[in-house]
Amino acid sequence: MRMLNADQVRAALDYPGLVAALAAMLRDLRAGAAQAPQRTVAPLPLDGSLLVMPAADAELAMTKLVTVHPRNANLPVVQTDVLVCSARTGERLMLLDGEAITGRRTAALSALAARTLAPGNAGPLLLIGAGAQAAVHLEAFAAVLGVTEVSIASRTERRALSLADHATSLGLRSRIVADPAEALDDARLIVTATTSETPVLPAAVRADALIAAVGAFRPSMAEIPPDLALNARVYVDTLDGARAEAGDLIQADLDWAEVIPLADALDQPPPPAGRPILFKSVGHALWDLAAVKVIVEGLKDT
Repeated sequence: MRMLNADQVRAALDYPGLVAALAAMLRDLRAGAAQAPQRTVAPLPLDGSLLVMPAADAELAMTKLVTVHPRNANLPVVQTDVLVCSARTGERLMLLDGEAITGRRTAALSALAARTLAPGNAGPLLLIGAGAQAAVHLEAFAAVLGVTEVSIASRTERRALSLADHATSLGLRSRIVADPAEALDDARLIVTATTSETPVLPAAVRADALIAAVGAFRPSMAEIPPDLALNARVYVDTLDGARAEAGDLIQADLDWAEVIPLADALDQPPPPAGRPILFKSVGHALWDLAAVKVIVEGLKDT
């Protein structure tokens, strides 16, 4: 069984290729060619969570094991491994660093949503949060959407400074803002990537803004204020997952009939202008399977 560490996983998952694989997986999901049950979530001490996420298609099966500990100070908040098997024989093929997969596939899915729902939108970008998810979204939005300018809002100055340095290394112009409201007049792309229990983004965003809300993953968590969720055109990575876990939308008491899965929007014209677009992602094992397929394909000849 082959083992890949975080650096090897990241090297195998370039963002444009991963975006293409995710688009193909969304079409497979729509056609019933790939399967994944709703993930199992078990509570752990100190506000932690254990998540088990299996998925399979005709060739590959995988299970992702995730622990989330929001109170971790000197350890990663999210720790993950992915076990890959042959769907035909059950043979164990790979054990992969799951944090790198989770980060890259989440950011690539947000970039795919932005490209699908707001084509031509290249920012400026506002990042709320400066952790691992903020960093990969910065990379993905630069690589896929052509973002060149970013504002960073974080409660942790050290992380904000580190992320600004990373932006500079990618050739982007960056600034740190004390309050997200300082950047709202310009921000046409917004990413919320926190574990906050209460909204971190003001409701007064631009009418042409696209928001990717990726941090909140429990009904008790909400990065987006209800007024904004109710005013926006809302899209989700999966409807079942959002209805079970997207606190941003659950707390807003949305009409779920108005919420559109990204798979249904993929081959349709973009929505009309005039209202912000909110893409809410809570994660799904099929997005991990899409990343696994990219890795397996890339390693066939090595």
